[in-house]
Amino acid sequence: MYYITTAIKKLVKLKKRIRVAAGGTGAAKTVGIVAILIDLAQRDKKATLTSIVSESFPHLKRGAMRDFLSIMKEQGYFREKRWNKTDYTYEFETGSKIEFFSADQPDKVRGPRRDRLFINEANNLPGGFETFEQLEVRTKEFVFMDWNPVSEFWYYTDLKPSRANEIDEITLTYKDNEALPESVVKSIEARKDRRNWWRVFGLGLLGEAEDRIYRDWRIIDEIPHEARLECYGLDFGYSLDPTAIVAIYYYNGGYILDEIVYQKGLSNKEIADILKNQEAKVIIADSAEPKSIDELRNYGLNILPSEKGADSVRYGIGTVQNQRISVTKRSINIIKEYRNYIWERDRAGRLTENPTPINNHAMDAVRYALVYLNSSEDEEEAEVYLPNWQELRG
Repeated sequence: MYYITTAIKKLVKLKKRIRVAAGGTGAAKTVGIVAILIDLAQRDKKATLTSIVSESFPHLKRGAMRDFLSIMKEQGYFREKRWNKTDYTYEFETGSKIEFFSADQPDKVRGPRRDRLFINEANNLPGGFETFEQLEVRTKEFVFMDWNPVSEFWYYTDLKPSRANEIDEITLTYKDNEALPESVVKSIEARKDRRNWWRVFGLGLLGEAEDRIYRDWRIIDEIPHEARLECYGLDFGYSLDPTAIVAIYYYNGGYILDEIVYQKGLSNKEIADILKNQEAKVIIADSAEPKSIDELRNYGLNILPSEKGADSVRYGIGTVQNQRISVTKRSINIIKEYRNYIWERDRAGRLTENPTPINNHAMDAVRYALVYLNSSEDEEEAEVYLPNWQELRG
């Protein structure tokens, strides 16, 4: 069911040209903005064009576009004949249109003008500030933007200092979303003791850049033909956590990650069926699940347990940090976890040597696989990197 939440009420009050909604998880920022854009298109006296843009088409399809279609159908507005599945454009009875395209399409970014613009998860915009300027200068009325403020980016360094008088900015949190199930609220609040996670995803405040574990991964369009499939990483899940399966390719001195599965509720038989449809290679799985590993082996899969030990997680992170990593743009959940995988801090605010046990399912699968592929390396070469460690530890 669709709700007029506090988040929507706050978003409606934004009136300046650049309208910014930063905030935490569960705040319904994207849903609220999309709902406002739908309402405006339905009320237009003169036909307008609204563009909804995000970093890649897979991200767009699983995010803002899905929210748009969900709202339209739940409210009884959707008319199949008005939805162009080729151009991903919806035309309303008023003649107004909402279109969807990804920012990794240069011809679209530098294409025709529009009336309204929504940049979803603007912190991940390919090309950064330059791409924003290309989109904004071709927009007549206003620009909406949203993101989780994991760390500082071009908005804080380039846009806000120079155009502050044109910006309305709000912070939204899960408390602004009355439609959020109580179970999700409890899950969010259960993480209050995780200082850095809570700061960003609970309170919606700007995170500290040094908290991120991995950096400088490249997002690529597809796997090159010359890339060599090495193995698969598998992290088990079921009702509470997703099962994550990641294919690992070697190419030109580095590794390419490709998301195969990221889904809750999969039985071992279903996992086996998925893996049997992939190229026959070794699978490295979480050794904490020996029973599941044995069952998958009985289905004829070449599966091995990951290396475990007193310092295996930290050592594995160091191994991954030492690699040159690329990720296919369709690997939405790998990319999301990569950007949100952070070190824990203690009660005094100092970095610890432990990653937060959140946003770690695909990251664990990657770690299992890369430790296996680099197991001959000396442990000293896999020393984990903690930014500004001495200074932050005091």
